[in-house]
Amino acid sequence: MLRWLESGFHGGMHYMQAHGLKRARPAELVPGTVSVITARMDYLPDTVPEGWQAVEFSRLARPQEAIVSMYARGRDYHKVLRSRLQKLSERIGEAVGPLGHRVFTDSAPVLECELASRSGQGWRGKHTLVLNREAGSMFFLGEIYVDLALEPTAPTTAHCGSCSACMSACPTQAIVAEGVVDARRCISYLTIEHAGSIPIELRPLMANRIYGCDDCQLACPWNKFAQRSSLPDFDVRPGLAGNTLVRLFAWDEAQFLRHTEGSPIRRIGHERWLRNIAVAMGNALAKADDAEIRSALLARAGHASECVREHVQWALAQG
Repeated sequence: MLRWLESGFHGGMHYMQAHGLKRARPAELVPGTVSVITARMDYLPDTVPEGWQAVEFSRLARPQEAIVSMYARGRDYHKVLRSRLQKLSERIGEAVGPLGHRVFTDSAPVLECELASRSGQGWRGKHTLVLNREAGSMFFLGEIYVDLALEPTAPTTAHCGSCSACMSACPTQAIVAEGVVDARRCISYLTIEHAGSIPIELRPLMANRIYGCDDCQLACPWNKFAQRSSLPDFDVRPGLAGNTLVRLFAWDEAQFLRHTEGSPIRRIGHERWLRNIAVAMGNALAKADDAEIRSALLARAGHASECVREHVQWALAQG
């Protein structure tokens, strides 16, 4: 972790460096913590067809279509998983007596993947995500820090072998070594965490991905075992799968906020939303001139945001 930070691979995620070793020491984050209970929640919608990986990859062949990462097409997982972990904590308290605890779902300086792998949820794949032999990697992680001494669960062994499909599939080659991701090149980082201008050399590699990227998971053979979720929370919201770049680019801020209410997408804000789609539109124009896309870009050429204007001008120059 420290070597990764020293290499600058965290990019603009300065909070990772600010929290330092507290991320690796639960008792420093929550005084009194003795054990950590880890949990996973599958998120593939129950309606995804067999061969869903190929279906998702096929979206790249339709450059006018917007691709939103599969985990973000439903309700914000932070809210769903946190609520369930809190209920689980209360039930544990009912069984064992007073319980000091705190629930986390990607919401604090917690080394989720490391805790999950050490507790037997799976092993760290070469893309750094946790892989499970019965569930692939299409799941969310959460933790309950407790002041109760629990018998530790043994970690599992790794089962990637010589496979490097995830590394080969990464569009920007962000997986710079086995188990090492340079976030500054990762499309998920660029479209979600990164503020300001997206590096010009990386824009063409983003294709029509406007929020996140699933390619390393889609290429992973273990995801043939990915489990479907029965929760309606993760059903695909209208407009977030199979929609066109032009339609999504037309959302004003009020429409963006309405369509993304309760969604993880809302956190990037309307400005980054438009920035991301502008890049995808430029990539579509580079493949074939499209009067509708060009017209939509020209309509935003005078946008109040300098960042949006810059990406729109870049996009127009690609045709």
